[in-house]
Amino acid sequence: MPVGLVGTKVGMTRVFGEDGIAIPVTVVKVDSCRVLQVKTVETDGYEAVQLGFGEKPRRLAARSERGHVAALSSKRQKARQQAGVEAVAKAECEPPRVVREFRTEGEDHGLEVGQEVGVSVFADAAFIDVIGVSKGRGTAGVMKRHNFSGQRATHGVNKVHRHGGSIGMSADPARVFKGTRMSGRYGNAQATVRHMKLVKVDEENSLLLVKGGVPGPNGADVIIRHSNKK
Repeated sequence: MPVGLVGTKVGMTRVFGEDGIAIPVTVVKVDSCRVLQVKTVETDGYEAVQLGFGEKPRRLAARSERGHVAALSSKRQKARQQAGVEAVAKAECEPPRVVREFRTEGEDHGLEVGQEVGVSVFADAAFIDVIGVSKGRGTAGVMKRHNFSGQRATHGVNKVHRHGGSIGMSADPARVFKGTRMSGRYGNAQATVRHMKLVKVDEENSLLLVKGGVPGPNGADVIIRHSNKK
């Protein structure tokens, strides 16, 4: 099955392999993701599977969000029924907290609207990709943000040891190039870690153990998909 999953980063721990060597792993909790929509070329112009993760309190969900997962009575719906238009299948669940799509590109995924998808999707996977939002570190200088070495701490430097130094050009081109590495916001950006080794799939507890660290703090939502490189 080519679809991925949406889960929550629990934290890091270690497990021991058969050879007794400790393996650092990140634990990802994947509560069942529900299929909200199956898109096809005929109806949407492309093929994809839309999954919902978590539950949003109904009082915080907009009517459009509730109508996406359950049939709501409305004038437009009644008019479509009278015109003989077939109603779109609904998942009949609570509005999800996170909605993500996974392209299928013609593969036979065998999923239907309302079906639950669990960690068994990755039962035969050896490597996966993990997508998350990295920790936000606020405004940072060039040494922390770009790993600059800094200026000398001896003669000729007057209390500017951690500064970025000169950024300007000469009379030609007399401007600062776009993309010049300077201080600024560090982190809080989408990051993808590819080819991560999947150490264990715990279907009983809906857990994935991934070797190494994944972006984001504990409790953050992450997207897991099959790796197409290994």
